[in-house]
Amino acid sequence: MTHRAAAHEERRKRIVRATMALHDERGVATTTFAEVAQRAGVGPATVLRHFPTLGALVMACGAHVAAEIRPPSPAYAPRVFEGLTTTRARLERLVGELDAFYTRGSLRLTKAANDRDRVPELDQFLIAVDAGIEALVREVIADEVPSQSLIGVLMALCSVSFWQAMMRAELADADRRATLVDILASAIDAVASRIQSGS
Repeated sequence: MTHRAAAHEERRKRIVRATMALHDERGVATTTFAEVAQRAGVGPATVLRHFPTLGALVMACGAHVAAEIRPPSPAYAPRVFEGLTTTRARLERLVGELDAFYTRGSLRLTKAANDRDRVPELDQFLIAVDAGIEALVREVIADEVPSQSLIGVLMALCSVSFWQAMMRAELADADRRATLVDILASAIDAVASRIQSGS
């Protein structure tokens, strides 16, 4: 790599790092290119040369965020539950997977959700995250009738906002995870019972 190319790449990385820090602090939609330039130590024109639109900048940051928080992937979902033959065991694995994921990414997921209506790239990212979580949920309920009602209820209980609310309950980690498993199991039983009874 030539000196000029190396300098170009270093500026680009500096801009992305500065943007990610500002997004963590302020949110995505409210961060301006001028603020990014100041934080990165470059001129606003330099930011625009590297990233001519907000979408391009968000996509570059999103690639780094995805690598850091490692959202669940639909393709990976079946392997998560290999060898687990009961719904209870799969629920325990699901809660463990989501607990680790939200520990890594709850801040950035919340910031993205706050601005998803104003930044299409954030909406696309969160749709992909939801697809990964839904794939995990479908694997858990493989023994049940996979109705949209049941999936919808479980997705609500597997959301980052529900996880954050449970974190505020100040339970010990093991108790919190066990409680989440119990809640999910009860939800499966309740919805499945209503579907079977036709109510």
